[in-house]
Amino acid sequence: MIPARYDATRFPAKLMQVLGDKTVIRRTYDATKATGLFTQVIVITDSKIIYDEITLHGGKAMMSRKQHESGSDRIAEAAEEINADIIVNVQGDTPFVKKEPLDKLLQQFNDPSVHVASMMQVLTNQAEIDDPNFVKVAVDKKMNALFFSRSVIPYPRDKEAPVVYYEHIGVYGFRKKTLLDFTKWPVTPLEAAEKIECLRYLEHGVSLRMIVVDYMGVEIDTPDDLIRAEKIISNQ
Repeated sequence: MIPARYDATRFPAKLMQVLGDKTVIRRTYDATKATGLFTQVIVITDSKIIYDEITLHGGKAMMSRKQHESGSDRIAEAAEEINADIIVNVQGDTPFVKKEPLDKLLQQFNDPSVHVASMMQVLTNQAEIDDPNFVKVAVDKKMNALFFSRSVIPYPRDKEAPVVYYEHIGVYGFRKKTLLDFTKWPVTPLEAAEKIECLRYLEHGVSLRMIVVDYMGVEIDTPDDLIRAEKIISNQ
């Protein structure tokens, strides 16, 4: 499922921006469907414009019936009526999604203790590490998330200590029940402060299993991201 909100706060109508020869949302939809991993790929949106963009090009989309705080809330509304064990949330602003990392994400659910899984990639550019638009994640020895933040985590007080910085990639896998439970919980304090929805799981004691993936391109959060994405497209 691909949640697709039209009026993004930082970059309104970002999903309808043209990237190469397609809009961002259609490029994300087509890339997800092309993996062949899913029985269904559906865009869940609050926008007739996005709905038409997908359906008029042969894709499947559904309109949300209510306003939602997060992408997970949006897809959960639709998931209630769908017969599925595992649901994957591919954010509408991730046009470079690939098969291999999505397959690796799905494999995490072979472990019955995993209820939510997500992706991260290594950050090496200091400007990106410092940028609050890049959500960072710290993990434990078992690759479960300890915390997500727009701040630099971990903070390098000891400049000599080796540290790897990870950027959270907004792609999730859920067991259906866990996703539906999420929607019953109100927005939590850390989630509200950071504007990072997966903190709601951590604040309720639900672990997120993280996987490290190769470079997944750019998530389109700002106009600068679109420029960076266009450079990737032009070099392919």
